[in-house]
Amino acid sequence: MSDPTTVIKSAAVLGERKPPWLKVRAPGGDTYRRVKQTITELRLHTVCQEARCPNVGECWGAGTATVMLLGDTCTRGCRFCAVAAGKPAGVVDSGEPLNVARAVAKLGLRYVVLTMVTRDDLDDGGAGHVAETVTALREQSSSVLVETLVGDFAGDAQAIDTVLEARPDVFAHNVEVSRRLTRTIRDHRFSYDRSLEVLSLARARGLSRFVKSGFMVGLGEGDDEVYETLSDLYRAGAEIVTIGQYLRPSARHAPVVRYVEPERFSEYERVGRELGFAFVASGPLVRSSYHAAEGFVAARLRPASSHPARVEDGDLGTTDRTEAGVTPAHGPAVVEPSALVRSRR
Repeated sequence: MSDPTTVIKSAAVLGERKPPWLKVRAPGGDTYRRVKQTITELRLHTVCQEARCPNVGECWGAGTATVMLLGDTCTRGCRFCAVAAGKPAGVVDSGEPLNVARAVAKLGLRYVVLTMVTRDDLDDGGAGHVAETVTALREQSSSVLVETLVGDFAGDAQAIDTVLEARPDVFAHNVEVSRRLTRTIRDHRFSYDRSLEVLSLARARGLSRFVKSGFMVGLGEGDDEVYETLSDLYRAGAEIVTIGQYLRPSARHAPVVRYVEPERFSEYERVGRELGFAFVASGPLVRSSYHAAEGFVAARLRPASSHPARVEDGDLGTTDRTEAGVTPAHGPAVVEPSALVRSRR
């Protein structure tokens, strides 16, 4: 394992001044303003705003946004995340699924990412609300592609199934950081192994057409830990992975330990592809919801007709991955979910 102390010392010399490859253009333009106005009018939250994503200008300017469901307050407090942590006290906006569907229709989006705050205060962790939103979107547009980027639901297999049974095109759950850094960077209620189990369960159920995960670098991990994380995600069943640079939201959050050079991100991508991932998005400004990954999914899954379940024969996006003689990207073996994922059935 790389010595993290050495990395920390080198980062201390650099300070936290951002290198030139992390500079982004200030948001603006007619499309950006139209997206912002629609989100405000329908009282929606977006991870673009709440997590202070550096790509907000690019995404909103292109007419896309990642909707954050279940409010703007998370019941867990991770050291990397700008989303407010607190006690939502069971409050849920029952009109949110329909408002999201209306926003998508108004903006004419063809690919929608639904993410969420963690809601340990709800019996199902908010899984039913996420599923309801997927259904509302499909009722508005039968051709829209939907990605759900969800939490771990405290390992509740029934809650995970609730989301999967809504049949999102992509089921995503992030490990966020390497195994060693999980306890110090993520909220103590998260578990690296549990996150892997969530992905394994989603892969085993086979109800979404892709399983996706992502993590950040720059928090003190060595390159060998990045490769270990990629290997763990691949074995767990993830087919798409995103890797991006951690950027410190405020002085109270975990410091940036290193700014990873673009060339190193290219190496991470090469290793991921060699492992067998269907797609790897790796770069300084890559985030969980990122155009490249979404474009890959859209190219694979865009229906030939308006029916949301139809894809061309032989496409890796078919729900049954053995259909038409297609071999799954990970081979026939799937990591079986263990007792780490609890079932209330």
